[in-house]
Amino acid sequence: MSDLSYDEILEKEVREANRKKKMWRWLFLSSVAFLVSWILFPIYLLAVNSLSSADVVNGWPKSFLPEFDMESLSFFMEYYGVLNALKNSLIAALFTMVIAIGLGTPAGYALARFDFRGKETFRMLILLTRAFPMPLLALPLAVIFINVGLDDSLFGLSLVHTALALPFSVLITSSLFLGIPVELEEAAWVLGCNRWQAFMKVVMPLALPGLTASAVFAFVISWNEVFAAAVLTVNNQTLTAFLVQSLSTSPVEVKFAGGLILILPAILFLFVVRKYLFSMWGIANR
Repeated sequence: MSDLSYDEILEKEVREANRKKKMWRWLFLSSVAFLVSWILFPIYLLAVNSLSSADVVNGWPKSFLPEFDMESLSFFMEYYGVLNALKNSLIAALFTMVIAIGLGTPAGYALARFDFRGKETFRMLILLTRAFPMPLLALPLAVIFINVGLDDSLFGLSLVHTALALPFSVLITSSLFLGIPVELEEAAWVLGCNRWQAFMKVVMPLALPGLTASAVFAFVISWNEVFAAAVLTVNNQTLTAFLVQSLSTSPVEVKFAGGLILILPAILFLFVVRKYLFSMWGIANR
């Protein structure tokens, strides 16, 4: 009798555990679905309105299916200055990405591999540089850039965007190098490599997915930044600054087309490097 009662209690506990497990699994899947919908649904509506005629965009009831009318996109792409602004955004984002990775990688490696006084304070100071608001810094930077001849230049704008992206680059690469065992480098030293050779032949191939993720952050930060681009450039405006200053009074269907063109390159860039982003999780958890 007691054995039967014990089995019943055990079976009840198992059922309760399974019920809680299913509940948490359902909650997790619901949260993921909500977050994905929260991100993708506005992009979908943007695409629908960009690929629909002006009558559909301004009419009622609203359609949730695109008309595949390219009139608004064609008008936007033929708008004077758009292609040049798009090219400037790509150049500035690529410059920012290269500089941020070039400076952030050795800084992150030093934070991960070397111990020095004030290391944690230095790490915190790197993060605190993002606390300074860009409107507070843009005007003094404009004056400095005019004095040194970097005003209205993509290189000067890339330096500002690098300052915004560099803290993330340093912290991401530092965490990445901490996840790569130092014993691998020591083994390379034993086999005759110096520190630079061990880094390039052993650490760099393992760190490539994480460095790619850091590059994506730098690219997206530069691509989306608008205030510094609007203040520091006049003839070499990026697409974000061009949209804010030149299309603020445009029809709503043209604004939708501009928004789609603005986010499309970043989405395509993420799609190209997606395999490195997925690989990053396996390396970061080692």
